[in-house]
Amino acid sequence: MIRAFACGPGGLVEASSPEADDVVWMDALEPDAAETARIEAILGLSIPTAEDMREIEASSRLYSRDGALFMTAMLSRRGEGGEVTLAPASFVLTDGQLLTLRHHAPRAFETTPTRVQKLRLPCNGGAEVALALLEAIVDHEADTVEDIDRRIEALNTAVLGAGGEASDDRPLKDVLRAVARVDDATSKMRNSLDSLARLVSFLGSDPAAEGIGSAHSGRLRTIARDIASLLDHTGFLAAKVGFLLDATLGIINIEQNAIIKIFSVMAVVFLPPTLVASIYGMNFRYMPELSWPWGYPMAIGVMILSAVLPYWWVRRRGWL
Repeated sequence: MIRAFACGPGGLVEASSPEADDVVWMDALEPDAAETARIEAILGLSIPTAEDMREIEASSRLYSRDGALFMTAMLSRRGEGGEVTLAPASFVLTDGQLLTLRHHAPRAFETTPTRVQKLRLPCNGGAEVALALLEAIVDHEADTVEDIDRRIEALNTAVLGAGGEASDDRPLKDVLRAVARVDDATSKMRNSLDSLARLVSFLGSDPAAEGIGSAHSGRLRTIARDIASLLDHTGFLAAKVGFLLDATLGIINIEQNAIIKIFSVMAVVFLPPTLVASIYGMNFRYMPELSWPWGYPMAIGVMILSAVLPYWWVRRRGWL
């Protein structure tokens, strides 16, 4: 699917055709072979394929060729359950036009036209549209980071309780799964923000960027600062996730040790009665207690006393 936008009186408006002369932004979502050929005919360029967009080396993601800038970043998309998915999105900036190629649907691409109109942002060319789109992307990335922060705070309450002490009604297996999910989301956000930081740095410094670095240096610096602050915050969140993981595993170990301690005390308590019962269960012929009238009550009493004394000692020592 190809969408085309032109600069209208109130901002970005959808154009009648991608071939129109006033188009400043073409957005291609999962283009097929025919749509790819159509875009290449309009721009006179060979655009990146899906395989090219998945390359991880910087030279394959950020480069200039034939007077155009080719930039690829990993963009996040937050699902309804809070899960985060990453997919590459490419930005091709030519003389006056911006082309975006993507195979998933981050919200920023849907909200940018409305954002430009609402904030009355300039859209006189592809460079200004690219800046507006990057600002929207960073805003949505910030929203995702804030959602991860809230999820971590909820996990902190589940693990430690509101008063800073271990909660007694926490489902620790569910907490471990939730910690793993939020750690995965945090690492994906760091990956996305890091790729965006490299893209913004390249956009502001490359000589083929049509003067973006000088004409829009203020907006670029603001975007770069926002990305840097989000990267710092995701580093802080990653440390909190590590603490929650250690705390959860520590509580699980404490509970397991408590269970093992109970079994150990039970073994100590029942060992002396078992020894007494084993002695009087032997089949020797001459055992004087067998002929005593009070032999049986005496053996029962010894067994009870041998169980009570270790239990009393354990409770006195505070081991149980």
